[in-house]
Amino acid sequence: MIDQPEHLIDELCRRFDRAPHEARLIRSPYRVCPLGAHVDHQRGLVTGMTVDAPIWLAYAPNDTTRVRLHSLNFSPPFEFDHALPLGLDEPAWGNYARGAAWALRQRHALRRGFDGVVAGSLPIGGLSSSAAVGIAYLLALEDVNELAVDARANIEFDRLIENGFIGLNNGILDPSVILLSEPGHLTAIDCDTLDFERVPSPLADDDFDLVIVYSGIGRTLVSTGYNQRVAECIAAAAHLLERARLPIAATPRLRHVPAAVYHEHQHELDAPLRKRATHYFTEIDRVRRGVAAWRAGDLATLGALIAQSGESSIGNYEAGSPHLITLHQILNRCPGVYGARFAGGGFGGCCIGLSDPDQRDAIVEQITRFYPTQHPDIKDSYRVFFQKPDGAARRIRSLSPVEAVRT
Repeated sequence: MIDQPEHLIDELCRRFDRAPHEARLIRSPYRVCPLGAHVDHQRGLVTGMTVDAPIWLAYAPNDTTRVRLHSLNFSPPFEFDHALPLGLDEPAWGNYARGAAWALRQRHALRRGFDGVVAGSLPIGGLSSSAAVGIAYLLALEDVNELAVDARANIEFDRLIENGFIGLNNGILDPSVILLSEPGHLTAIDCDTLDFERVPSPLADDDFDLVIVYSGIGRTLVSTGYNQRVAECIAAAAHLLERARLPIAATPRLRHVPAAVYHEHQHELDAPLRKRATHYFTEIDRVRRGVAAWRAGDLATLGALIAQSGESSIGNYEAGSPHLITLHQILNRCPGVYGARFAGGGFGGCCIGLSDPDQRDAIVEQITRFYPTQHPDIKDSYRVFFQKPDGAARRIRSLSPVEAVRT
């Protein structure tokens, strides 16, 4: 993990024999999803905001079609030629760079590569580090190849990386939040129409923290039950539409199912499919109420909805490892925590929540007292962070003293 991007530029110059003036820098933030858990792949309604902790990519264009990368978090370094056929390869951490080149090549000609050093500032798991790093590579390749690509197109390119190259059947929540966020706003996204709203609030950054607790357990969603849950949601949609004698698309989604149809026919579904549908329709309701609470500056109501989302993720979506379920329970009992749930797919990674900045010490004390006692295997690896909202992924053109402090 890295907090100072200047160190990354020094590493770029040292490892690739580049001059400091050649260095360019991309700041691609992690994201949290307060409400809208597990519904983006069903074209539902989701919310998100980025946090003031990014993945950094320092890079410099080269005169070849090769991408050469070094990571401060993973090894070994690797390189590839983006002009050649691309597929999954070793080391696995390089697949998002390969995927970015592969995705861009679907619509654009790439002439140049780059040398780069990448590092994250938070542990991996639940904060969409995969989308953050994929977007960083997209922005770098677009920059060195002088491609003008807008945010909506990059959302689609990142979806291509995840769905078409990596093989993860997720939706557009992660890249949308990372590319569309604005400081002081909650980003609300309709994953069916791709419409979005940056929702203002009377709340200031000092009014609340984004508390993030890394469980000590990492994960890779492709090898978990993530794709199985997506398939179950699709099956639930197909069954409900069939019962109501409504048209069924080639890949039906729960968004295609009217709420009245769900309420009338839910009892006809097998238990797993009924639970998945129940999570979807109750989560959509929580998103709508949560956006209204944010707009009103009502942290208590928003926090309660986040906690309910976590309960539904455990009981109805049946996600959540033992470690994350424990953290979910501890955080929601902590003084000063308005509400918390586990982040991402729920099979490892982090729990996130809204909390009172004046209660940071009490929250850390409570987690330290109970979490490693119940899970001693992570006593040296879990971490607690308090972050603030941030804006969209961007290229940092110069690192002035003011910018250096802000980052």
